[in-house]
Amino acid sequence: MTASSAYLPPGLPTPAADLDDLGFWEHCNRRELRIQRCSACGHFRHTPMPTCPACRSMDFTWAEVPGTGTVFSHTIAHHATHPALRGFGPYNIVVVLLDGADDVRMVGNVVDVAADEVHIGMKVVLHWEATAEGGYLPRWRRA
Repeated sequence: MTASSAYLPPGLPTPAADLDDLGFWEHCNRRELRIQRCSACGHFRHTPMPTCPACRSMDFTWAEVPGTGTVFSHTIAHHATHPALRGFGPYNIVVVLLDGADDVRMVGNVVDVAADEVHIGMKVVLHWEATAEGGYLPRWRRA
């Protein structure tokens, strides 16, 4: 799992953490992919939330996951969704089914392929992208 130059152009805001996902971003900044896992029933969940959707327990841990997965769905963005993206693109947006985390899916980008080369079923591996603020964002590379 590497960290290198940005896939998307500089100037995009770093995701703002709230009480529920603060732990997720703290782990990302240490280049650890961890997601919530219910301490009562073992259910994995992402995006982070205060209560388990399976059993309603509020007890959880941050479980490390392998950092591999499969493209479950994808699209190609042609429209600038943020001013920093004007003139940039097209770029891919993927939903990755994470290995080792039941049916948890995570949104991201595959950074080492042309937008039109991404396909459902593509195996991917975690790639850390450094932010201007010194943190890290989880992205994906073709496995």
